[in-house]
Parts: sequence; structure tokens; C-alpha cells
Amino acid sequence: MTLVPGDVSRQIEVQSARLRRLQEQVATVIVGQRYMLDRLLLGLIADGHILIEGLPGLAKTTAVKCVAQAVEAQFARLQFTPDLLPADLIGTEIYRPHSGEFTVKRGPIFANIVLADEINRAPAKVQSALLEAMQERQVTIGETTHRLPEPFLVLATQNPIEQEGTYPLPEAQVDRFMLKLRVGYPSRAEEKEIMRRMARRETSVLTPVLSLTDIKEARAAADLVYVDAKVEDYIVDIVFATREPARYKLERLASLIQYGASPRATIYLAQAARVFAFLAGRDHVTPHDVKTIGPDVLRHRLVVTYEAEARSLSSDDLITEIFNTIDVP
Repeated sequence: MTLVPGDVSRQIEVQSARLRRLQEQVATVIVGQRYMLDRLLLGLIADGHILIEGLPGLAKTTAVKCVAQAVEAQFARLQFTPDLLPADLIGTEIYRPHSGEFTVKRGPIFANIVLADEINRAPAKVQSALLEAMQERQVTIGETTHRLPEPFLVLATQNPIEQEGTYPLPEAQVDRFMLKLRVGYPSRAEEKEIMRRMARRETSVLTPVLSLTDIKEARAAADLVYVDAKVEDYIVDIVFATREPARYKLERLASLIQYGASPRATIYLAQAARVFAFLAGRDHVTPHDVKTIGPDVLRHRLVVTYEAEARSLSSDDLITEIFNTIDVP
């Protein structure tokens, strides 16, 4: 059945209002950090994994756990350590002497929402096993391939300041995350409210307000959001400007960007902008949606040169200049 524009708008409004209840529920525990909570919800609906980078104590783990509690879904938390093995993540085969057969013991990866805490503390083999599961939505134990549950979302955290005992994620692997968030300190008023709440010993327990069926319905409604051809061209121009800056009157960036964004950036930027508009209750994507969500999609996909590092320029700085230069439709 084909929906008329009015029906699409009403469906989007109903679904987005339902998701706002989740935001309100999580806000009863998390003070501030609206940017992080909005992006977590966006990743849940857009079916995209998220990497969260921030200093210790900024509620990264707590925010992910609160979102998981507000959804009737299976949740698993993995504390990554240097001695972790791939089998600790995906599972292994166990030999049963009485039957002479092997049985599969599934690992914690078989959950709807997986929190990979301090992912950069795990060795390369464990990171590779997780990132393969993220991309293929399946794991292989022994000779058997097992599908992961739907929905399947990985929310990973990493500490940007500690280097000892860490294994930085290679650029090619980081590319598999839809968004990379950079979480900052709360404001003075928010810090005061955090102090007041955390001074009490009582802990808040969230009531689930979304089911897996609700998430599937929200994803279906988000797919109805209209993306105009001009906005599509704008997205492609943004991504191509990271690869061929001189073509877009950004000659000075040519010596600052070693590698531009991959085609995943184009796909994820369109998906994220569509869901961003959906969460705002709109049935169409605007260039402002693209500009708002763009840095989170692109910052981990640009590899800057040594010259950029010498000038203390980050990928965020270059992305800002690209968005300020490319003509908005």
C-alpha cells in the first residue's frame, strides 16, 4: 500500500513521539549529555554502531546502560582487557565426554545491545572478532556460522588520554562505526545537579518504554523520510571534498588530508540525516540535518597528514572548513 504524504507525516510524528519517551526516561538518570543521548538513539534507529570517546567519568557507560534498560532488549556489557580472547567474546565449542560431541557455548556478543567498554584495551584479534561481527552480523564458531540477533547494536567506548596498555583501532576498522562521538564536560549547572543526585545512595531503575517491535516500526517509519536529489548531491559533494579538496576550492586542505572518507561515509551520512530528521518529527531531510550530523559521521574517516598534526589541526577542524565552503542547496 502506498502512503500519501499526510499519512507519512502522521506516522513519523507518532513514532518519533514514542522515542521521545525513551529520551525522557533516560534523562531521569543522566544529567545533561543531550548530545550523546540523542546520538545513541539515532544509532539505535539507524542501525549503526557507535564509538564514544571521552575522558573518564563522563557517564559514557552509564548512558549506554540506561538506553539498554529503557528498551526491552537483551543487553551485554564487555569490559575489554589486554588478556581477553576472541572466544570470550563470540563463544567456543565445548567437548562433552559423555556424548563424545562438541556443543556451542555462545558468548556475550549474542545480544541486541552490546557495550564494548574501553575497546582500545583489547588486543587486535579481539577487536577484529568484534568488528567482523559488526560488519557481517554473524560469527563463526568451529565450522558453524551463527547469525546475531536483530536488532544488533555495538556501542563502544574508549579513553583518549591513556596510551599504556591500549591497542588503538586501525583506521580501516574504525570506519565500520557509523558515528564517532566526542563527549565533553558538563556545564556548571549540570555538574551541580550531578553532585546532588549522586550524593544519594539510592539507585534509579528504568522502566522499559520500547520493545524490539517498536524499534522495527520506528526504523520502517524513518525509511519513509524523503531525501531530495539536491540534498543527495550535497552529501556526495561533502564526501568528495574530503578526497578531492582542490575540486571544491579547498586547495589548502590537499596537503592536510592524507586519505578522504570512504563510500561508507556517503551511505551513513544519508542514513543518519534521515533518522535525524525523523527524530525531529519531520518527513524530509534538510541541509541543516546533514551539517549537524556530518562531523559525527566523518571525523573518524579522515586521516590527516603530519603537516596537519604539526599545525595542531584535527579532522574536526578540516570538516568544519569543508562544511563552511561547500554551497548549501
